[in-house]
Order: sequence, then C-alpha cells, then structure tokens
Amino acid sequence: LVMKDLFGRIMIDVAGTSLSLEDKHLIANKNIGGIIFFSRNYVSLEQIQNLINEIKSVKENILFAVDQEGGRVQRFTGEFSKLPSLQDIYKYSKKNNDSDFCKEIAWLTSSELIAAGIDINFAPVVDLNEGSSLIIGDRSFSSNSHDVIKFAEDYIEGMHQAGMKATAKHFPGHGGVVEDSHKVLPEDKRSLDELMLSDIQPYLKLTKKIDAVMCAHVLFSSIDKNIPSYSNFWLNEFLREQLKYKGIVFSDDLSMVGAGDHECKYRAQKSVEAGCDMILICNSRKDVIDTVKHFDELGIDPVKKISNMKINNQINWNELIESEKVINIKNKLKQIWR
Repeated sequence: LVMKDLFGRIMIDVAGTSLSLEDKHLIANKNIGGIIFFSRNYVSLEQIQNLINEIKSVKENILFAVDQEGGRVQRFTGEFSKLPSLQDIYKYSKKNNDSDFCKEIAWLTSSELIAAGIDINFAPVVDLNEGSSLIIGDRSFSSNSHDVIKFAEDYIEGMHQAGMKATAKHFPGHGGVVEDSHKVLPEDKRSLDELMLSDIQPYLKLTKKIDAVMCAHVLFSSIDKNIPSYSNFWLNEFLREQLKYKGIVFSDDLSMVGAGDHECKYRAQKSVEAGCDMILICNSRKDVIDTVKHFDELGIDPVKKISNMKINNQINWNELIESEKVINIKNKLKQIWR
C-alpha cells in the first residue's frame, strides 16, 4: 500500500477539462505524483475545482501544479486576476517607488491558486534577462543579478505569506542562450566562474529561501557533458554540496526537444538517478505510459520528500476577492492595464 504522504516521482498532464478513463488508470499508478495544468484544462474556477476533486477521488496523495507567472505565461484567466509579467512588476515598482508591489502580487497569485486547490505555482523565474533569449525575455525581472535577487526574494516572501512554497527556475540559468529549449537543446559555453558572477547569484544568495528548483534544459558544455536534470555535478556536487541547498528538485518537461535524444523513459531514469525528486512529462501521453511501465519494472519507489510542497491551509475564494487587501492590489493592477 502507498502511504498517504508518499508521492510518485512523475508529474503529468491531462488533455481536457475532465478525466478520461485512461487518465484515471494512469493517475492510480503509484509512479504518478503530480498533475500540471495548462490553459486547455481551464474554463472557469468552478470547473478547475471540479477537475481537482475528480483527480482526488482517484488519488489523494498527488500534487497540483501550474505555471501562473503572469504576462505571457498565465494558464488560468477569467475569475483569476490578470497578472503582469515579472519585468512589468519590476518596472512598476521602480517607477512608483513601491517596494511592496512584488510581494503583494506574489501573495495574490498564490492565494488565488490555493483557493482553487493548487499546491504549486512554478515561480518565480530567477533567470537573468540577458536580452537575447527567445524564451525568457520579460519573464525575468531584470538583466541585473542584484535586482533579480531583491525582487525574487520579495516574490518568495509573498508566496510564503500566502502559504505556498516557491520554485525558482530555471537552474542554473536559462537567460544566457538564444534558443528555445522546447525546440532545440541550447548550449551555453560560459565557464562556471562566469556563471557564478551572474546567473547563479540568485541561487547562491537565496538558497535558504527557495523551496524547490526547476532545472534548465541547457547544456553548459564547458562544465558538464549532461544537462542539469541528468547531471550528478549540477544536482549533487554543486547544488546540494557547494550551495548547501536542501529543497526539492524538479526536472523541466522531459518531452521537450531540449531534454535530449534518448527515449523519454531513459531520460526520466537518468533524472531520478541524478537527483531529481520529481520529473515532468507533458504533452506526450505515449512517453508517460512508457515511463510509467519502465519505472514499474525498475521498482522506483514513491518518496516522502515531495509532500513538503503540498498546501495545508484553506483559503475561501469569495472571502479572498472581497478582502480589502485584494481590492487595494487590484487597484494598483488597474494602473498597469490602463
């Protein structure tokens, strides 16, 4: 029997706004420990709450996650607040000398998600916007590591105030490459010393505040032959031993082109062996089924560590949106959307 606080090592997606029979069969497997939602899974607040309850009827010990960063990466809309990008948060805060805004947005975003039943928002992005990246851009606060650290720290504090853990991404940095890792494997040829002075600074300074990291699908060819999700150096020697990081490690989506040439089931095995606590496989049901079978054959056990990401507190949606704090934050948001 799988104990209630043991979670499978694989996070998957579902195709629609309710579960298929195949979804239910898969979710019941001990290797499935999380569901990540996309825009296609969302119609309304009531519908996403119903979908979450439907999943919970199949398995209680499962995490619900989403990318609700703001700007061009916001999966839930409608009743949810329209969120500015992290770069817009940075610009507004600077322009209006408003040191609380970043924390308030993080608290609001987290509170809305918790009220809907979501455990994890894969945020904040702590990549440096170095100007050339096709995938990062305004998802980053700034090109300056000092500003990224300051604003990421505020964002994390806002998440924690709401009761949600923070996931910094994309470790050790995705902002220094042009290519989109959904389509190709980007290569960053900088040395570790160069990265330590720039992209790695947020992880170095915030290591005790970050609850989870998500790995970048970037090959740092001067440092290691493996991308971070498969790298003993990046995940153990550097992250855990050198930076003294004690939190959760997620892979990025292993069905992405940037995850490599091997079959997904072998990518997943490499990730777990390297030190990823949970691996993501999205938008490829065949890869999910193959990986689940492979994990069954390998006898990979569910883990307790990931349970730390599960939300414990309850937030009532109607009470939240009618609160004075939310009304004040939304008035600030109106200035951005004017």
